[in-house]
Amino acid sequence: MTKQERATRTRHALIRAAAEVFTEEAFASASLSSVSGRAGVSNGALYFHFSSKNAMAVAVQEEASARLAGLTASAEARGGEALDVLVHATHLLVSLLETDSVLRAGFRLAHGRDVVGGVDLRRQWHRWVEDMLRQALTEGRIAVDAPVDAAASAVVALTTGWELLSSQELDWLSPDTVTAFWQLLLPRLSNEAVV
Repeated sequence: MTKQERATRTRHALIRAAAEVFTEEAFASASLSSVSGRAGVSNGALYFHFSSKNAMAVAVQEEASARLAGLTASAEARGGEALDVLVHATHLLVSLLETDSVLRAGFRLAHGRDVVGGVDLRRQWHRWVEDMLRQALTEGRIAVDAPVDAAASAVVALTTGWELLSSQELDWLSPDTVTAFWQLLLPRLSNEAVV
């Protein structure tokens, strides 16, 4: 293994460890030694890659942003009309929030005001949800008088809220929760039943 490959592996291990520690302990109380210990590297190696806890949190958010972009791209690549893509993406997101510590930490870090200069995953998710709903409107899948902006806000509030609630009870991140939400919202947007 080359020196560059080792450095890349160490950086990824630190980002994953930071995500886990930030989720478990919260950003404000997390220590860099907890992160380096979890990653199995020295504090020196940590500081080689990240100058501060904030820089590490920004890296977690950037990686989470890339994963969210991959999730939405995957949902779109699956094909279908925009409303179907959106419903599928919410199921994917909720599933990944349960299993992907980096994505979960990225959303959790977006809730606080401790990190300076990071990516706001909620805003990224909100823009994509709005785009899908507007596309569904163009496709005729949503009633012309449907409250697209309010629906986008509801989707974002609930999906990111479920992540927060899941820290106490994992049932919030179940497929049944997502399905029940869409069964409630879709009749207001359209006469079609899509879940």
